Amino acid sequence: MLHSLSSGLIQFISALGFWGIFIGMIIESACIPLPSEVIMLYGGFMVYQGNLSFFSVIAAGVLGNLVGSVIMYWIGSRYGRPFIERYGKYVLFNYEHLDKADRWFSKYGDWVAFFGRNLPVIRTFVSLPAGIAKMPFGRFFIFTLIGCIPWNVALTYFGYKLGQHWETAQHYIHPVTYVIALIVVLLLIRYVYRGLKERRAN
Repeated sequence: MLHSLSSGLIQFISALGFWGIFIGMIIESACIPLPSEVIMLYGGFMVYQGNLSFFSVIAAGVLGNLVGSVIMYWIGSRYGRPFIERYGKYVLFNYEHLDKADRWFSKYGDWVAFFGRNLPVIRTFVSLPAGIAKMPFGRFFIFTLIGCIPWNVALTYFGYKLGQHWETAQHYIHPVTYVIALIVVLLLIRYVYRGLKERRAN
């Protein structure tokens, strides 16, 4: 499935160039887990081929990240809290959790927006909780913008330097992705366990 998805992304980017990278990164930042490593590494390969400039690939990736992140921030800010207040009880989420999220993002939101953009898995979803927690938009925008740059520059650079062998970089990124995904799953299991335990106690 991953191979088919990667092949489809490569064809899409080959056909549209800058706009293919831009659209792909919008989707990747909007809670739809397209592999950004494929998008940006292949963008670097297109630089190697001479089809795109290094700057244009990075600009497409960063702008796509920003647009997708702002969309999800807006959805979280506009609809997330009413949705959680109405349906959160079905997933063991309550007002106390919302208050904790608000305080947490108020204290650490800048760093979450920055570092979250450079972590596989987390980077795809970080904008939604930032919107739900009402993180100030100006701070969210600035730290998201700054946070997008290292990831996109690094992947584009590796894709360019590796040239025909750009796909080999994924072998080093995938283990990190799997570890982070496992940590997220374990945290979710812990959250569900604690929620069920509190419900039984009440």
